Amino acid sequence: MEDANIVALYWQRDQGAITASDEKYGTLCHSLSFNILQIHEDAEECVNDTWHKAWDTMPPQKPNSLRAYFCRIVRNLSIDRWRARYSQKRGEGMGSLVLELEECVPAVPSAEEQWETEEIGAAVERWLRQQRDQDRRLFVGRYFYGATVRDLAAATGGSPNGTTQRLRRLRNSLRRVLEQEGVTL
Repeated sequence: MEDANIVALYWQRDQGAITASDEKYGTLCHSLSFNILQIHEDAEECVNDTWHKAWDTMPPQKPNSLRAYFCRIVRNLSIDRWRARYSQKRGEGMGSLVLELEECVPAVPSAEEQWETEEIGAAVERWLRQQRDQDRRLFVGRYFYGATVRDLAAATGGSPNGTTQRLRRLRNSLRRVLEQEGVTL
């Protein structure tokens, strides 16, 4: 089913929207959530919560890309669940990714810094647009989708060590750009 038809089902409050969403995007959402949480049951709950959140937000939302919309929802729900589980200790999965990015992207501790957060996001987006397609896919695959270095290496035909080095260079490049734009690290 086409995305526009699925969105129309949500707007019509037709329960078939959830079934269609799960059929088309369930595997992708589960994979993304599992990459963060590393527990299938938790990932499945986050996917189900994604359909519930989509039901609650459409209408008024009318996303142009359901894939991006669902991925953003499931990723945020999964990170929230991960934070709740590992608030006092380091964990596997997303924890190591957060630590990798911590050195080049500052943490935003409060809601008062929303504007700064948006500016950092815009700077990261500008930086990503300047990267080669393969580097952009590598960075987004690792830090948005939570893919493992081994999986990324296999997908790009490289070695895990080479992929790790490439990710380090990308993080260093991002850090330099953010520093040039006045973002305090």
